[in-house]
Amino acid sequence: MMSDMEGQIAVTGGRVWYRMVGEESAGTPLLVLHGGPGFSHDYLQPLEQLARDRPVIFYDQLGSGRSDRPSDSSLWRLERFVEELGQVREALDLDPVHILGSSWGSMLATEYMLTHPDPAGVQSLVFTGPALSAPRWEEDVRGLLSGLSPESRRIIRECEEAEQYDSEEYEEAMMEFNQKHVCRVDPWPDYVMRSFELMSEEVYGQMWGPSEFTITGTLRDFDRVDQLHRIEVPVLFICGRHDEATPETCDIYHRSLPGSEFHVVEDASHMQHVEQPEQFMELVENFLRRAES
Repeated sequence: MMSDMEGQIAVTGGRVWYRMVGEESAGTPLLVLHGGPGFSHDYLQPLEQLARDRPVIFYDQLGSGRSDRPSDSSLWRLERFVEELGQVREALDLDPVHILGSSWGSMLATEYMLTHPDPAGVQSLVFTGPALSAPRWEEDVRGLLSGLSPESRRIIRECEEAEQYDSEEYEEAMMEFNQKHVCRVDPWPDYVMRSFELMSEEVYGQMWGPSEFTITGTLRDFDRVDQLHRIEVPVLFICGRHDEATPETCDIYHRSLPGSEFHVVEDASHMQHVEQPEQFMELVENFLRRAES
């Protein structure tokens, strides 16, 4: 019988909310790191299906979702989120563990593996819609703008030049981009909408920037491609054919990490687990089983 429990964990700066689905006596747990930074775990709700084989643990990173939202802006640093990840693992005794990083979550998992004093116990990594080079990401998403309508391109260009990121016109133009490259399901499921509604603009703005196309935050120079070879556990890269994390860039990540696996999900974008859930779950389940064997 599947169990479902939630609680809070004390981390540097406050408390984070977590939820664990599945039986503890099953396979190696899977810890899920959501994107953003500043989003919530909600858009990853379909990953509950993976709990038929193992416990699946979601948590909202500090400052977002159901976790504490302290006013201390000095907390919104990559190093603190890496520390938080270690504190969540320790509190829930996640050793061994698989880690799945979605979008910004792939940055967080990579930095954890490269800088944590002892990442031992991590059996494998799954990176979905990965963002392991902020400069390359910015170049890619600006390139994708060419596929939008001329009117949307004009609005985005003019609003970004005038720094009018909160205008209604800009939001409408961004929605065209999002429906092509973030989630192609129409309409968006409620759980996807919740992540946008619960998003922390402060965390996103300070760490990333005012938009997907303009990276001005503390992550603007993040690039770990040349260090990926240092990761010694099995790694699976997944992206959608129409992803912000383009197949061409994800292939560079894959080729920079010998022994890693890479799969492009057709007719999908950044949220392949929403757009093509059966294919996504099968890819991840089979990979985790191979990693455990």
